[in-house]
Amino acid sequence: MQRTISTPHSSGFARLEFGAFFFAVEFRLFTRLSISFTTESNIGQTTDDKGQRNSSGPYVDFHNSDCYGTFVMKSGNVVEYIDRQKIICAVVLEVKNQKLRLLTETNREVKLSASRLSHKCTMRLDPSMGRSKMVDTLKEIASRRQALIKLIDIKGLWEVLNTEQEWIDLDTMTELCFPEGSNSDHESAVVRTFFKNRLYFKFNHNRFFPYTKEQVEQKIAQEREAARKNHIIEEGGDWLKKVLSDNHPSLSKDKLEIVNILKSIYLFEKESEHYDIGKAMLIKAGIDPDEEIFHVLVKLGVFDKNENTDLYRFDISTSLPDEVLKRATELAGSSQEFLGNNVRKDLTMLSLMTIDGQATLDFDDAISIEDRGDHYCLGIHIVDVGHFIKRGDIIDQEALSRGSSIYMPDQKIPMLPSCLAEELCSLKAGQLRPAISIMANLSRSCEIIDYEIIPSLIRVEHQLTYYDVNIISKDSKKIIILRDIAENFRQHRMSAGAIQITLPDINVWIDENCEVNVNRINRESPGRMLVSEIMIMANWLMAKFLVKHNAPAIFRSQKAPRERLYKGNEGSLFQNCMQRKRLNRFILNTVPEHHTGLGLNAYVTATSPIRKYYDLVTQRQIRAVLGLEAPSTPEEIDNIIQLLEQPMSYVSRLQLTRHKYWLLKYLEKKIGQKEDAVVLYKKRNNYQILITEYMIECDLPLSSGIDLKPEDLIQITIQHADARRNVLSVFMS
Repeated sequence: MQRTISTPHSSGFARLEFGAFFFAVEFRLFTRLSISFTTESNIGQTTDDKGQRNSSGPYVDFHNSDCYGTFVMKSGNVVEYIDRQKIICAVVLEVKNQKLRLLTETNREVKLSASRLSHKCTMRLDPSMGRSKMVDTLKEIASRRQALIKLIDIKGLWEVLNTEQEWIDLDTMTELCFPEGSNSDHESAVVRTFFKNRLYFKFNHNRFFPYTKEQVEQKIAQEREAARKNHIIEEGGDWLKKVLSDNHPSLSKDKLEIVNILKSIYLFEKESEHYDIGKAMLIKAGIDPDEEIFHVLVKLGVFDKNENTDLYRFDISTSLPDEVLKRATELAGSSQEFLGNNVRKDLTMLSLMTIDGQATLDFDDAISIEDRGDHYCLGIHIVDVGHFIKRGDIIDQEALSRGSSIYMPDQKIPMLPSCLAEELCSLKAGQLRPAISIMANLSRSCEIIDYEIIPSLIRVEHQLTYYDVNIISKDSKKIIILRDIAENFRQHRMSAGAIQITLPDINVWIDENCEVNVNRINRESPGRMLVSEIMIMANWLMAKFLVKHNAPAIFRSQKAPRERLYKGNEGSLFQNCMQRKRLNRFILNTVPEHHTGLGLNAYVTATSPIRKYYDLVTQRQIRAVLGLEAPSTPEEIDNIIQLLEQPMSYVSRLQLTRHKYWLLKYLEKKIGQKEDAVVLYKKRNNYQILITEYMIECDLPLSSGIDLKPEDLIQITIQHADARRNVLSVFMS
C-alpha cells in the first residue's frame, strides 16, 4: 500500500513515496531513547556528523535513537536547553561528575545536568578559538536554525499523521520535514518548531505524538479563550487606571464584561470563576484586589455605597418574576366566594383585632376574646392563604424558592406579591376574609378547657399597634383578659421546663432622610408579651390537632440545653445571653417531638402563612384535615423541608448581617463615645464583651494589669467602626 505526504523544504513541498519508508517510521516508533553516562579521565572520543571518533578527553556517552547513534559528548559539543520557555544554544566547556558547564549564546556560563538538554549533536566548536568567537558562532548557529523553522509546516504534517496515533521519533520527523537531506541544524529546527507550537503534537523528549482532531479543536478553543482573556486583562487594566483618575467616570456597554468580572471576584473572591483574570486585571491597574474593588464599583455607579452585596452572593432577587406578578394580579382582581358549600363558619359577628408593629402592612393573624360569664372564649384567627394560593401554582413555586419574607432595616423582600400579601391575603380592617380559626374555651383561671379548629369567615374590626396595646393595657377589659391568658400560659410552659430568654431587641431603621435610627424594644411589654404567648399557644394547639388526626406536618422540636444557668425568668442579662448560646438548634421533622425550649410536647408554626412557607405548608395540612384540600404525604413534607434548608439559611444570614451592618453604620458616628458593657468570656488574646445599649458583641483586647471575669460590668470607648468591613474596635475607658 502506497501512502504519500506533502512536506516542506527549501523549494516548497516535495511528494514522498511513503510506502517502504513508513515501515522504517513504524520501526523507529518502537525505539526508546536511553541515555547512559560514563566518565573517564584522559581518554575519550566524540563523533562528527559522519559518526567518526576523532578526539579524546572526559566525555559523556549518549545512547540515543537519533541519526547519530551512540556518541560521546565532550568539550566543544554544541547543545541546546530550555530556559524560561526559550531554547538556548550553547557549547560544552567541561564535562565533570555527570554535569555540564556550558557557555551560552548570551555569553553566560551555566551548569546543568545533561538530562536537561533539549538537543545535542556531534557538531563541535574548537575551544581554542576564544570565548568571544565561540559566542558569535553560537549566535550564527542559533540564527541559522531559527530560519529553518519557516520551512516546517506543522499543520500539514499533522493532517497526514494524526490518524496514526503513534509516537514519532526525532529522526523520522526530521526526515519528514526535510526529505532532501538533513543535519543537526535541521534537527534543532524541528525541536524548536514543535516546542514553540504545541497545538498539533505532544512533545516529549525528542519524540512527537499527534493529537486527535477533537483534541486540536479543543486546544484551538482554549487558545482563543486565552487570547480573549489576555485582551480583557490589557483592556480592563488600562480602562480601570482611567477610572481611578477620573472624578466622574462613565460606564459604557462595552465595559460591562469587565464590570461583571469585578463584581464576581468581589462577591465570591477565590471561588469566582473569574478570579485569576480579574486579579491580573486589577494588578495591571494598580488596584488592591482585597481593599479597593468595592470603591471602584461604587465610583462607577454599579454599587450603592450601602449596597447589600449578600443579595448577589445568595442570588436573591428583590423583585418577583413578571409571570408571577401577572398571575397574582389576575388572582387579586378575581371575584372571591368564601362561603361555598357552607364549609366555613361565619364569625363576622366577633370583634377581631390585629396587633402588630407600626410599619406592618401584611396582617396574617387576629385575636378575639369573649367573656361568657363562667368561661372565656379565645379566638386566634389565621388568614387562609391556602384558599387563594394552590399548591404547585406558579406563585406557590416562587414562594417555595424564597422560603420567607425578608425583613431588613432598609428593605423588605416579600415572599408573596404585595397585591396578595398586603391586600387579598391581608386581614385588613373591614375586609371579609377566609380564615383558619382556633377557638379555645378557657376557665376563669385561664386554663384551657377545650378547643376546636375550624374554617371560618372573619372581618377585623380594630387594627392596633404594640404601642396602642401598651397604652390601654391597664384600662381595656379585653386586653387585661388576654394578658392574664398569656401570663398563665407562659407559667404553664415554664412549669413544664421551658427556657425563658429575656433579652431586649434592638430595632434599627432608616428614616425618610436616610438617617440610621436605633432604639431598644422591650419584648416583655404588655402588647408584645401578649401576642407572643398567644401565638405560641395557637401553634401548639394546631400541632396537637395534627397529631390527633395523624397528619404529617413540619413539626419543630428542640433538645435540652447543655446547661441551665437560671430558673424561670430570674436570669440576669449575662445569664440570658449565655443561656441563649447554650441552646441546641431546633429540629424539623414530619413527626412531633418534645420542644424543650418552649416546654411543649408538640409544636408547629402556622400563624404566619403570608410571610413563611413553613407556615403555609402546615396550614395546608390543617386544611386537608378539615376537608378543604388533599393532604401531603410525609415524603412530600420531608422533601419540602430539604428544599427550604438553603433558602431559609440565606434568609437568616441576610437579616442578621444587614441588621449588624446598619448598627455598625450608626456606630461609625459614635467614635469616642463611652458605653457600658458586660464581659461574656475570655479568649486567648482578648475578651468577648456585650455592649448592652446596642446588644452587640465584640472583642476587647487584653489590658495589661487588668484581669476581667465573666459577668464583670465595665465601661468601654468606641475606637473604630466600619460597617463595610464588619469591624468594631473598642478599648477600656
